[in-house]
Amino acid sequence: MPFFLFATAFEVLPILVLVRSSLADEGGLGLGNFRRALTPMMLRSFGNSIQISFVTALLGVAFGTVVAHAIVTTRNATLRSALTALADVSANFGGAPLAFAFIITLGSTGVVTLLLAAVGIELYPEFRIYSVAGLTVAYLYFQLPLLILLIIPALLGLQREWREAATSLGATDFQYWTRVALPILAPSLLGSFLLLFANAFGAYATAWTLTGSDVNLITVQIAALVRGEVQLDPGLADSLALLSLVVMAVCVAGHQWLGGRVRSRAT
Repeated sequence: MPFFLFATAFEVLPILVLVRSSLADEGGLGLGNFRRALTPMMLRSFGNSIQISFVTALLGVAFGTVVAHAIVTTRNATLRSALTALADVSANFGGAPLAFAFIITLGSTGVVTLLLAAVGIELYPEFRIYSVAGLTVAYLYFQLPLLILLIIPALLGLQREWREAATSLGATDFQYWTRVALPILAPSLLGSFLLLFANAFGAYATAWTLTGSDVNLITVQIAALVRGEVQLDPGLADSLALLSLVVMAVCVAGHQWLGGRVRSRAT
């Protein structure tokens, strides 16, 4: 009962209020806010958010899986525990502090930028931390460790006997990974990709602190419509938030479904 009351107060009721506010129109209920949410500028913001979420999720899965495999296979238990703890901390480090950290290190006068300039490597103006490329680097800081934490249990589920059986049948390492390991890991990898996509899609503080309004993301648009003095429009913001909620709900539902397949296969 306490959990039911908590979920109702902090999850169900806010969603119902959001739906009611997004449907509020002149003289009653209508879809006017959703029609305005599908203007070219808002669609571009959705497109930019989807693009950066897709890229960071894909890179997170690609590189994070390699790092997670290295952590799992290391024989040093202390190093394995330390790297797992580091991934746990890094996955929860985001928002404005992360943006400021990247400004200090990779900004136009950042520490790493000045050190590279001292050895003849000029990052600017080809690379800017305040651009989409810089935002992608910042997102990867918390996307990679999150993927590591998500995929480690799946990697631990790979039985040593499977590799030994494949080797005894003449399979190479490449054949083992492409025909045995990756098909087994596919649901976990795809589910983790969906979760990383939702994680990046809903990020706001890092993007706003690092790039401001230079990068047109849907979360930045929602914040500008809620607290802006010039373009204050809560109804439009609620409709955009509801559409964003649908995107993230689809990702989370896909992750749960794939997780169920993994559990059923394990049993």
